[in-house]
Amino acid sequence: MASAAAGKRGHNEPPRPIIVKKIIQAAHGGHHGGAWKVAYADFVTAMMAFFMLMWLLSITDQQKRRGLAEYFTPSLMELKKDSAGSDGIMGGRANMDGRASAGGVSSMELPAIGGPQSDLKQKDRAQFAKLKKVLSDQMNQSPELRKLTTHVRFSETVEGLRIDLVDEADFSMFGIATAQLNPAAKKLIDEVSRVIAAVPNEVIVRGHTDARPYAPGQAMNNWTLSTARAEATRAALVSAGLGMNRFARIEGVADREPFIKKDVLDPRNRRMSVVLAWSKA
Repeated sequence: MASAAAGKRGHNEPPRPIIVKKIIQAAHGGHHGGAWKVAYADFVTAMMAFFMLMWLLSITDQQKRRGLAEYFTPSLMELKKDSAGSDGIMGGRANMDGRASAGGVSSMELPAIGGPQSDLKQKDRAQFAKLKKVLSDQMNQSPELRKLTTHVRFSETVEGLRIDLVDEADFSMFGIATAQLNPAAKKLIDEVSRVIAAVPNEVIVRGHTDARPYAPGQAMNNWTLSTARAEATRAALVSAGLGMNRFARIEGVADREPFIKKDVLDPRNRRMSVVLAWSKA
C-alpha cells in the first residue's frame, strides 16, 4: 500500500521545468579575421605602384619628364613628345596612334581645350607647315642642297617645331672634333635662316654629339664641343640674316639626348637642332 501511495504521489507531481543552457561564444576578430589582409594587400599594391613610378622617373630623361609635367597641367592643350623624325625632309610628324616614327619617339595628341593659347598653336602649326614646304622646295631646286634632304628632319615637340640637321656616315656638318662648319652645311644653314626669318617665333639652338669619349687630359670634351657647335650655328644663322633678338637659348647637351638611343656611337647622334618655339599668349 505504501509503495502504491508513493507511486501515486510521484505521478501527481508537477513536471519539472526544462532548462536550456545557451552558450554564446565571443567572436575572435582581429588576427583571426580577413579584414586586415585586404587592407595589407591594398597597402602593398600602393607601395608597388609608388616604387614603380619612382623607377620610371629615374630612367626617364629630362625632356620626357617635362612632357609628363605638361601633360598633367590643366591648361595644356596638347602634348607632343620629342621626336627626331623619320627619314626624309618631311619626316617626324606625329603618329596619332602613339607608335614611334622611324628613328624617333612616339607622339601623343590630347584633345584641345580651346582658348587663346590653342588658337596660337593652330596658327603656329599652319606657319610651320608652310615653312617645311618652302624649305623642301628650295632644297630640291638646288643640286647641292638636294643631296642633303635626308639630313633634315622636322618634328613637333613640346618646345615647338624642331629642325634637326643630322650627320651621317657620308656627311658631317662640322670638321672632326671642331666647331668649323663645312661649306655644304653652311649653305644649308643659310637656307634654313632665310626660311625661318619669315616668322617671328623665338629660336632655340641646341648642339648634340655622339658618345665617343675624348682622351683624358684634353681641354675639349663633348660638352664643350656641342656648345661650341651650337654657337657656330647661331653665328651662321645671324650671318644669313636672322635677327639677334630672335634667340631664346643657345645650348650644348653633349650625348645626353641621342637620336639613335640603341647606339650612342651612331654618327646620326651628331646633329644641330634649330627649334622654332611656340608663340606665347
